[in-house]
Amino acid sequence: MAHDPLFENRIADVLTAQGVQADPVKMFGGMAFMVRGNMCEGITNKGDFMVRFNAERHAEVNEWPGAKPITMGKGDTKGFLFLDAEAVGNKKSLEKWVKLSLEHVLTPKVKKAKAKKSGSKGK
Repeated sequence: MAHDPLFENRIADVLTAQGVQADPVKMFGGMAFMVRGNMCEGITNKGDFMVRFNAERHAEVNEWPGAKPITMGKGDTKGFLFLDAEAVGNKKSLEKWVKLSLEHVLTPKVKKAKAKKSGSKGK
């Protein structure tokens, strides 16, 4: 998928239709869409559509048609995937992926409590 300004507009339109304010930001040499300060999805400088979602669903979502892993280092980047052009070729399919991203970025995050170091000082 080559860089396509019309595709950027399609993404922006779907985000707007979902009732969210998305800010386009130049990132990855391409364009990312930020929702409440979090990257939702984007298009890389190579024209790849990248989607972000809950990493706990990675194995499931990775099996969806058109999903391609993003590999950095030794394994897949959990919670992020590239998509084939066909996977977002029409409005309904693009909405599916955008909703998946919004589900993740709009869910309030619960901060994990830091574990206290155990141990006692010797006497």
